[in-house]
Amino acid sequence: MQKMDKGNRLSSGRYETPPVSDLQELLMRGCYSTGPVNQVWPGVYIGNAASARDKDTLRIMGITHIVNAAHGPLHINTGARFYRDLPIDYYGVEADDAYDFDLSLFFYPTAKFIRAALSQYGKVLVHCAMGVSRSAALVLAFLMISEGLTLVEAIKAVRQHRDVCPNYGFLEQLRRLDMTLCQERRQREEASKPKV
Repeated sequence: MQKMDKGNRLSSGRYETPPVSDLQELLMRGCYSTGPVNQVWPGVYIGNAASARDKDTLRIMGITHIVNAAHGPLHINTGARFYRDLPIDYYGVEADDAYDFDLSLFFYPTAKFIRAALSQYGKVLVHCAMGVSRSAALVLAFLMISEGLTLVEAIKAVRQHRDVCPNYGFLEQLRRLDMTLCQERRQREEASKPKV
C-alpha cells in the first residue's frame, strides 16, 4: 500500500484527491486574519457583502470586475445597475450556501469570467454574504480550472491570505472537479509520451 505525504502525493509521486474530511482539516489549520476583503491571488480578491457595497473602496482598490456568488433579491441584491456609476463588469451567481446546492454548474463560467478579466489586467472581487463559502468555492474552482492547481494547492494558496471554509457539499463538488482535472492531466501526459 502506498502512503500519502502531507501534499497528498502518493509515494509514487502521483497526486490523489483527498477525502472531504482531510480537506476540512486543511481548511481549519492555522488562523489567518480575514478582513472584509483580501487579495488571495494576483488580481483576485474574496470579500463579503459589505465590501461589495462599498463603492469608494472598490474604486480605490481598482476593482474592474465583480462576481456576486449570492446574487438575487433574496440574497445580496446588487447587479450591473448597482455598479452603473463605476467601470465594473458584473457577473451574478444566484447560489444558496446549502450543501445540496449545485454550485458546480457555475465553476467553468465563473472561471472563464475571471480569466477574461485578468487577461485584460483587471481586478476581480468575488463575494458572497460572508466571503467564506460560496465565493471561496468559486475562486478555488477558478484556480484549479484556469491556473492548473490541484484542490489542495488551491486551498493552501487562498488560505495564506484569507480564512475560507466552503460547505461540505461545495467541497464534495470541488473534489469531483479535482478528480476530473487530474484525470485529464494524466491522459494528456500519457498521450504526450513517445510511443515505444
